[in-house]
Amino acid sequence: MNNDDIMSMTPAELREYMISVGEPAYRAKQVFSWISRGVFPEEMTNLPLPLREKLAAGGYRMPRILTRQDSKDGETSKYLFALVDGECVESVLMRHGYGTSLCISSQVGCRMGCAFCASTRAGRVRDLLPSEMIGQIAAAGRDSGERVDKVVVMGIGEPLDNYENVVKFLRLLNEKDGLGIGLRNVSLSTCGLVPEIKKLADEGLPVTLSVSLHAYSDEKRRELMPVARKYPLDALMEACRYYFEKTGRRISFEYTLIAGKNDSPEDARGIVSLLREKMGYPSHVNLILLNEVKETGLRRPAGDMAAKFAEMLVSMGQNATVRRSLGGDIEGACGQLRRTREADRSGKENFTKG
Repeated sequence: MNNDDIMSMTPAELREYMISVGEPAYRAKQVFSWISRGVFPEEMTNLPLPLREKLAAGGYRMPRILTRQDSKDGETSKYLFALVDGECVESVLMRHGYGTSLCISSQVGCRMGCAFCASTRAGRVRDLLPSEMIGQIAAAGRDSGERVDKVVVMGIGEPLDNYENVVKFLRLLNEKDGLGIGLRNVSLSTCGLVPEIKKLADEGLPVTLSVSLHAYSDEKRRELMPVARKYPLDALMEACRYYFEKTGRRISFEYTLIAGKNDSPEDARGIVSLLREKMGYPSHVNLILLNEVKETGLRRPAGDMAAKFAEMLVSMGQNATVRRSLGGDIEGACGQLRRTREADRSGKENFTKG
């Protein structure tokens, strides 16, 4: 079992695997159920000891919690997970009146290069496997004692840059004998990879697509997002229309407000015009206050600018809300906690070598 990723297997694949290693088929359902509870092989008490030892020695990829930070208001918990190869990713558990959601990572690092993002500062290290995404949910649920009702694939990484693994993760997420989370309770964020948006539309997975917009013109968007050089807004809006037509799911456009860059009345008018003329279907603008990253030099708008910007959009007929800020006191921006740990580890290594 050394090279087998047990946690990325569907129930059918796991049944075949168990039979291939001389175990009865029903063991697959037992193991699949244990995975959803965030346990490690040594804790799987209804399995014979030799099988537990095989699982522990093989490719069982449940993340281990390195740190957990809780916000003072109790609404948010941020996890730093260690993966089996020593890499780290983050997840954020958010408690709402309507349930509990978890924002998970899909890659170690990111290569998209968005100017305002902490996750992309050191580039992409590797993709996460389906098991490592499922594991974030299972481990956070077990640690918190709370059922995760909703999943947001909006942490470290670009999900559609890890397409095959993310799609298999979504199918595993929906398995009734596992986590059993309905895909209508899943939001997936993308910076705008046009071919993958269209491909996802054809998968028959009713997830909500959240598209990072951040500017109303190609010129302004290219300043913030390198992906805009490859996929201009005309192509992106055409892909978004296709996604809506295929799935019937309203698209949410993410718009991070950055002082002096995209927060003027002209920007508000431009966004409304763009979505009215190029999208043409119902959509929602999710306004986000910038989580400041020191190295970028970018700053969030002062005072109540976000609320005023939302009011401008709504007054022109565009559905818009300001995302409630959670986790500001626990390094809530994606990638900040991982970067802090990597810096600490680097410092210790340099000290040791010095």
